[in-house]
Amino acid sequence: MEYRRLGSSGLKISSVSLGGWLTFGGSVQDSDLAVSIIEKALEHGVNFFDQADVYANGASETMMGAVLKRFDRNKLVISSKVFWPMSDDINDRGLSRKHVMQSIDASLKRLGTDYLDIYFCHRYDTDTPLLETVSAMTDLVRQGKILYWGTSEWSAAQIADAVGIAKANGLVAPVTEQPQYSLVHRDRVEKEILPATEHHGIGLVVWSPLGMGVLSGKYDAGKPANSRLTDKASFAERLLSDTNLERVRRFKSVADDLGVTRSTLAIAWVLRQKGVSSAIIGATKPEQLDDTLKASGMTLEPDVVGRIDEIFAPASS
Repeated sequence: MEYRRLGSSGLKISSVSLGGWLTFGGSVQDSDLAVSIIEKALEHGVNFFDQADVYANGASETMMGAVLKRFDRNKLVISSKVFWPMSDDINDRGLSRKHVMQSIDASLKRLGTDYLDIYFCHRYDTDTPLLETVSAMTDLVRQGKILYWGTSEWSAAQIADAVGIAKANGLVAPVTEQPQYSLVHRDRVEKEILPATEHHGIGLVVWSPLGMGVLSGKYDAGKPANSRLTDKASFAERLLSDTNLERVRRFKSVADDLGVTRSTLAIAWVLRQKGVSSAIIGATKPEQLDDTLKASGMTLEPDVVGRIDEIFAPASS
């Protein structure tokens, strides 16, 4: 396993990390299965585990936390997120000081830990002054409830504003951003986010590096009725377009020439991007980790990158 600094911070995280979205507390309901998935990840050097309070409405944090507390906390990097509504209460959402302070305690309890290594603002909150949010995150750092904080799916301007407010007011700035990034979802990150985050020393931990599984080849024949994309029409319409599926089929020849699967190659491509600290993967069974974890430390030669870019050419400026 390769370990990378999280942006300009001193924190080292595994270049491939394990997340709980759609899996723990969702498609993964059996506690023994959760144990086997996490144990395999740990055995292969994964030290970063990503969560969010909204995943399975807290059940994902609870399930993953129950397994992780069996291991040495000092060797783990655990993150969670705050923003989305957790109930019908008007204040149980967003990035207000009230919601942030209440949410961190709830997440810590579900995860069974005294602190989070990273706490993400899961989206930007237009209803809360940014100074209030940055101040709340700073207070959590100073209280020892979190060590670092970051953003997720924020724009370059919003990230820059957060950094600027932190510097101007003696507060703690974000050190990481978590965007969606893959061969089938690359333009926004490469054109907007990476230039800003690299300038501010912010590392990316990216989600859905396999494009909701499309890049693995599982949808070569179309979308099965029981797929994860079945209930996600907005994702499905774009990711399962005829154009994308044809690209993914062509992608197989590149992977075959290298003797790896498309899953391995797709994640290795994400990780070869400067500015990416880690790629978050999901798993519903331990054997799925065999291909994805192989991407860590894999080097792609320029000619291979060129072949891939010919298939998944980014949109013109």
